[in-house]
Amino acid sequence: MSQKRTFFQNVLLAVAVAAVLLFSLFPFIQILSTSLKHQFDWGNPSLIPAKLNLEAYRELLGLDHKDRAQVPQTIKKLLDNPLLTADQKEKIISTYQSTSDVFPFPRYFLNTFLLSASAASVSLFLAVFGAYALSRLRFYGQRIIQRSILFVYMVGGVLLMVPLYQISVKIGLARSIWGSLVSLLLIYIIQTLPVSLYMLGNYYRTIPYSLEEAAAMDGCSKSGAIFKIIFPLSVPMLITVFVYCFIIAWNEFLFASVFLRQFHDFYTLPLGLQSLFVSKNAIWDRIMSASVLTMIPVLFCFMFAIRNLTSGLAEGGVKE
Repeated sequence: MSQKRTFFQNVLLAVAVAAVLLFSLFPFIQILSTSLKHQFDWGNPSLIPAKLNLEAYRELLGLDHKDRAQVPQTIKKLLDNPLLTADQKEKIISTYQSTSDVFPFPRYFLNTFLLSASAASVSLFLAVFGAYALSRLRFYGQRIIQRSILFVYMVGGVLLMVPLYQISVKIGLARSIWGSLVSLLLIYIIQTLPVSLYMLGNYYRTIPYSLEEAAAMDGCSKSGAIFKIIFPLSVPMLITVFVYCFIIAWNEFLFASVFLRQFHDFYTLPLGLQSLFVSKNAIWDRIMSASVLTMIPVLFCFMFAIRNLTSGLAEGGVKE
């Protein structure tokens, strides 16, 4: 019989949970705070902006139709210094004269979404049938495949990057943008498929086999039992696997930086953020705003997955 926690233990537990939560959320709070601050407020340690700044968000989302080459107000004050020569002023102004496409967030967002959704969909489609075969059917070498399915994660992505790129170059895929996208899509599928098979296979084993036997007694075929019983009961795990694969592809940077480096119009968001950070347009509010906008789809994916995840869908479906 478990003992009830004392008031002091409850307080310690609450403090520990609050500390871990604050430690985990503080970087995101700092990013959001900086994205809403003006330049004169960046040095302020307070997380609350002195004056709300939404210009970077409007610019990234294409809602700001004003001239983007305009010089910030703080820089204009600097240009009023009579000690600056005309050449020096021109160099300062040229730093802010990148113009209409400083960071094409909508284009990078669409590139990342299409690539991530495609990789997640293909990986889920293959995992649905592969996991069922590994968990329900009996064939030669089944145990070996089950136990070695996660072997791909024993090798780091850095070690695989060079040989995969060389293979892509030798077969001619890396010479064009569509070949590079196909290579990247295949890499994302290879990265996510093993764990998708593992997760779905374990979930299929929790569904009572008696449900399929009962369906067979009612005249349902094997394929009919799969589509009418197994898959509907697996919807929560299917959503989880899709979200997992989508987030991996959404946040991937290493392989995208190799295969898409020369195709600027097809950058993904992680690669675009890195290029923005090292460019002459590296202004903190713009960088942090782009980071916040990049995180929003991931947060929605988690919220959607948590909302749809339920337990015990198969419980009570048949008497054992």
